[in-house]
Amino acid sequence: MAEVRWIYDLTIFLYAASVLFYFNDFLQSNRKVNRLAFGLLVVVWALQTAFFVSQTVMKAYFPVITLFETLFFYSWVLVSLSLALHYFFRIDLLVFFTNIIGFVVLVMSMFLPETPIVAVSDVLTSELLLTHVTLAMFSYGAFSLSMIFSAMYLLQHKMLKERRWTPLLRRLPSLDQLEGYAYRMNMLGVPMLLLSIVLGIIWGKMVLPEKFLLDSKVVTSMLVLASYSFWLYKRYRDTLQMRRLAQWNVLAFLLLLINFLGITPSTFHSWW
Repeated sequence: MAEVRWIYDLTIFLYAASVLFYFNDFLQSNRKVNRLAFGLLVVVWALQTAFFVSQTVMKAYFPVITLFETLFFYSWVLVSLSLALHYFFRIDLLVFFTNIIGFVVLVMSMFLPETPIVAVSDVLTSELLLTHVTLAMFSYGAFSLSMIFSAMYLLQHKMLKERRWTPLLRRLPSLDQLEGYAYRMNMLGVPMLLLSIVLGIIWGKMVLPEKFLLDSKVVTSMLVLASYSFWLYKRYRDTLQMRRLAQWNVLAFLLLLINFLGITPSTFHSWW
């Protein structure tokens, strides 16, 4: 691990620089600074990818098992999605807000063990479990972007209501676009999370001796899925105001964070 640790440290340093440059662009709308921030973010993605590949080669399992590994992978997913969406839609503020989350997540991983406390068995690292975790992380990435779109919607709605015609307002997409982007992200996230939960339950039935469906991690995961499914239902039926839907989306993401960070105790996710 020590021979590739410099990649991880350099990644955090460059990521911090990129976020700071994006923050400067957020305050002053400087295109040169924006391009520099984006270039650094591309380098961050390349370094994260190199570190992840090196971990995959060095370890005897696909590195999404420990909490350190899942946080790192989640951060990589956020960087990847933000770069992809920037390529197609050119929403600079989305990249900035997304990578605030990505940077915070990556910094959090610094304080966690890099390898499992106990040896990782073949059963634990089965393809079923790895697919379960990977799908969950990609769904979390989609939900993160959806939350950001909803937060931007609420911000613009408030500014329009107060008639604050600022440069920031001109940089935001229209309310309809923001709501549509949030909807598309949730449409991606819900099926992935559903499939992840189904695979996790199948894995649990195969390898866990105790009854696990009432475990707090399972219950909160079901609540997260139910919250976003309810959001999609209400959006489809058009029974809630768009502002209320945006507020619900932000609250659903807070529940997701509680579930992801393991604030609720769990009997069989303790190895994270």
